[in-house]
Amino acid sequence: MRNGEVFAAAQEERFTRKKGDADFPTHAVEYCLGEAGITPDDLDYVGFYDKPLLKFERILETYFGVVPSGFKSFLMAGPLWIKDKLYMDRQLRRELGFDGPVLYAEHHESHAASAYYPSPFDDAAILTMDGVGEWATASIGRGHGSDIEILKELHWPDSIGLLYSAFTYYTGFKVNSGEYKVMGLAPYGEPRFVQTILDHLIDLRDDGSFRLDQQYFNYLSGLTMTSRAFDKLFGAPRRSPESPITQREMDLARSVQDVCEEVMLRMARTAKEVTGSSNLCLAGGVALNCVGNGRILREGPFDQVWIQPAAGDAGGALGVASLIWHRHCGGEREKTDRDGMKGAYLGPEFSPDQIRATLDGFGAPYRELDRDSLVSEAAELLASEKVLGWFNGRMEFGPRALGSRSIVGDPRSPKMQKVMNLKIKYRESFRPFAPSVAYDRVSDYFEIDRESPYMLLVAPVSEERRIPLDEEQKALFGIEQLNIPRSDIPAVTHVNYSARVQSVHPADNPDYYALIKAFEERTGCGVVVNTSFNVRGEPIVCTPADAYTCFMRTEMDHLVVGPFLLDKTAQPEWVEETDWREQIELD
Repeated sequence: MRNGEVFAAAQEERFTRKKGDADFPTHAVEYCLGEAGITPDDLDYVGFYDKPLLKFERILETYFGVVPSGFKSFLMAGPLWIKDKLYMDRQLRRELGFDGPVLYAEHHESHAASAYYPSPFDDAAILTMDGVGEWATASIGRGHGSDIEILKELHWPDSIGLLYSAFTYYTGFKVNSGEYKVMGLAPYGEPRFVQTILDHLIDLRDDGSFRLDQQYFNYLSGLTMTSRAFDKLFGAPRRSPESPITQREMDLARSVQDVCEEVMLRMARTAKEVTGSSNLCLAGGVALNCVGNGRILREGPFDQVWIQPAAGDAGGALGVASLIWHRHCGGEREKTDRDGMKGAYLGPEFSPDQIRATLDGFGAPYRELDRDSLVSEAAELLASEKVLGWFNGRMEFGPRALGSRSIVGDPRSPKMQKVMNLKIKYRESFRPFAPSVAYDRVSDYFEIDRESPYMLLVAPVSEERRIPLDEEQKALFGIEQLNIPRSDIPAVTHVNYSARVQSVHPADNPDYYALIKAFEERTGCGVVVNTSFNVRGEPIVCTPADAYTCFMRTEMDHLVVGPFLLDKTAQPEWVEETDWREQIELD
């Protein structure tokens, strides 16, 4: 951050190609400093988005509270804390070569700052929800002018993020990365376990606060999320990862999703009562639950809702930097027409010369085109149901691909979802895809009356675009519903007629906007399918080399990388020394 402006942001996993890489972000730091043209000596401050001593206090008190059952967990976590995490300033100075001030903010304060300061609001309620920070698991605050204040907190071990993660674990997915699979699976299920959850797991109050009955969980003392009592309550042990997904998992997903949405709605109403503001800002991992966000927008008490695109812990870095500028340095907030995130396009970009050198290094045949010709040909390919890798401009910050590192397709094709899931993404067939739509056409396709630039709001597909089900189709349930076209844009219409909408504005991404418009000129459809440019188990691509490698490993038809267009059929044979899918982390 420079003078209050978000200048560069990226996550370490994109550079190392290790999904969720938790090592010191050496490569991300190098990129950010290089983007600014400075060295660590030029930095005024370094911030960290947690207070390690407070977090260690919570960890110790938790272990002491469950002794001796938590001893194995302590043996794993304790040495790591004593070696590095307690002395974060020492590690930061050593790794960065930095001698200046190191400042800390509390975890949920960092989330709150990341939500409010880049938002377009002068006054807003702030709601943060995640697994846990130091002690807080959710907070309500208010932002006004250039300051924020935390007004209420929910504390460990009561956590809506951990409740959702417990069901992520129980349904056989990986905690901290599989939660969005649970959200995508939920519409296939029935909410038959909702009352069980409310009767046994969570004591939910009117204001959105709650208590979790810890006899059903194991995250306080063990190495798993759920206990044997949880298995007994739901009548079976957890699903084994990679085993077939049954209707039971779908019903579990639907049930916890419904409960999560109710918690989010109640917390949002309380935030309104506490602050009186007509605007709401959201951050924390639970704010990536775009179905819940959509319900807050439609059913909540706020006129406007803004969600930090890097809502998870990556956004905490942005939050603490914002706090340093506004609170410690006294910097004023700058008014912007949109928001301060620059469309979340804050990562590396590559010049045509850099891209050309990469492609030549692979011996890859390509054509170089001017912008208009490139967009035109790409739109023609999409209209003929070809699948394109689209690598253009600065990489996105946060978990969503927003048209800079995307795989795009034709949403009118009934087979597109299946093809992209199984032959390109190598992932579960039930997973939905998102639509990218021009910002000025959003309401023509979806029941939403505002922009959704960060793909963090789910909205219903417009009634007039839906295809009614016949009686035989209505009788289907679960995964049997998967291949029934539900609208004239079936590839982006989920089984409950919903879609995770991304609106695209030319001020944020002019080339991607131009592609959507060119596709509309040829087809009459102003929407394209957008999914992240990666395969299951890998981070989103960062470099041209990453893009070409992913292109060649999958059944994508064409690749657009900068001003270059590549045809898969013209490429040399791709040979892997090892089975790359054995090297990545599947969940």
